[in-house]
Amino acid sequence: MFSRSRIELKSPEQLSHMAAAGAILSEALDATLAAAAPGVTTSALNDVFAELITARGAKPNFLNYHGFPGYICTSVNDEVVHGIPGERVLKAGDVLKVDGGCIVEGWHSDSARTLILGDSASGTADAEDERLSRITAAAMWRGIAAFAQAKSTGEIGEAIEDYVAAQSGKQLGILEDYVGHGIGSQMHMAPDVFNYSTGMKGARIKPGMALAIEPMLTRGGIETRVLQDDWTVVTSDGSHASQWEHSVARHAEGIWVLTAADGGASELEPLGVTPVPIPTA
Repeated sequence: MFSRSRIELKSPEQLSHMAAAGAILSEALDATLAAAAPGVTTSALNDVFAELITARGAKPNFLNYHGFPGYICTSVNDEVVHGIPGERVLKAGDVLKVDGGCIVEGWHSDSARTLILGDSASGTADAEDERLSRITAAAMWRGIAAFAQAKSTGEIGEAIEDYVAAQSGKQLGILEDYVGHGIGSQMHMAPDVFNYSTGMKGARIKPGMALAIEPMLTRGGIETRVLQDDWTVVTSDGSHASQWEHSVARHAEGIWVLTAADGGASELEPLGVTPVPIPTA
């Protein structure tokens, strides 16, 4: 992996390029998830994503990354992250994670969503899978809200863990082997952004910092293994997993969720945070 020793602080102009990449990515994920249905292969979803970002003039950042063969990662059920798109046919009730990114003017975006193919009300999905995805997404937004006011990145992980631990019902596992990261002129940069409390402050947060905040939760344990394709990460106990991710900028006037169409307003304002667009250079 890349050295993550240097934290890159972006200018407003550079953050604007990241916002442009984030807008295209958000649209591409919308289209990709809209195409996901029982009977569809994950390679077909990869094609939808590739066609859209190409049409918008963006470049892929997943394709050929350390040899990765897809434009997106498609991970199903017990596959947590880094699933390779292929001939797998999706079924009703599947827990699908789509993780993607793109580049505009040399600046990266990265975002992931979980989609349940069906719903428990109609008997086509497991209510516990819906709960898993709902809590994972909400935990991500607590982490993003913490980023708005935090002095150090450790506060983000504390907010995520506190929220998950406070939920009633069966406790969910927070993966520790895979974490969030800085993002900017590269997809993966310093600092690491943990999804749990490490007991350490972490990196000091400054204006110009951009982070990919991405909790990964399971319905069981947190142990994982990598399949023989050298990419796909699965839970060791076979439990289903969820991943949600947004790229977020902290600038001189506030935060802006680069990969959300509204900058994160609809999810953050109920948490007391009003996103502020990237200032003009």
